[in-house]
Amino acid sequence: MNPTELERVGWQLDCAGFNLETQQKLASATVLVSRCGGVGGAVSMQLAAAGVGHLVLAHGGNLRLDDLNRQTLMSYAGIGQPRALCIEKRIREFNPNIRLSVISENISESNASRLVGMADLVVDCAPLFEERFLMNHECVRQGKTMVECSIFDSEGHLTIIHPGTTPCLRCLYPETPSYWKRRFPVFGAVASTMGSMAALQAIQIITGVGQPLLGTLLHCDFGSMRFKRLSLRRLPLCSECGHLAQPTATA
Repeated sequence: MNPTELERVGWQLDCAGFNLETQQKLASATVLVSRCGGVGGAVSMQLAAAGVGHLVLAHGGNLRLDDLNRQTLMSYAGIGQPRALCIEKRIREFNPNIRLSVISENISESNASRLVGMADLVVDCAPLFEERFLMNHECVRQGKTMVECSIFDSEGHLTIIHPGTTPCLRCLYPETPSYWKRRFPVFGAVASTMGSMAALQAIQIITGVGQPLLGTLLHCDFGSMRFKRLSLRRLPLCSECGHLAQPTATA
């Protein structure tokens, strides 16, 4: 890391547990974020701010006007253009030293293995369970940790999937929930808040500083500002991770 990069992150080096060694861990890390809308956009910006060395950002399609209540990496001038162009422009303006791989595609069967394989850590912000399940499958297969973040209206859910240790996404949702729709109610403030929380989880996992939500689901109700921590257990017969050894019980 050069002096300019160290000066840019200087204030966080004063945080408890942080030092040059932990900062170098961030600088050496590659994180995949899918997608980079309301939640994923906040994740991407906060990881760029923290000094993560390489971001792989996957988001397809063209920007629409109704994206702009939450997708803060975008701009009004970008309507009709590929979202990937807006994402890359904004992140590079904010941190010109970061390495970026911006993919103008959403997660699919044709790219999930390759994109997950590029990263040390995955942050799942996709709106569709089909995409989430594909990343979950590849994270289990490749032994990669995934930060799982979702929102609906004024609620947010956040947990960590660490294959073989915690439940995977299929443990929590064996099938796509029948109530889920592509379009769902969302406040931009909720999306960016949950995205920042997911980014902090990623930072904790990479650096080893703090206590990430392993085996715990954090439920956030921003309408009432109530937060609950729920303990999670793996399904022994999970179709995705059931073949992995179960953790040994301790007294």
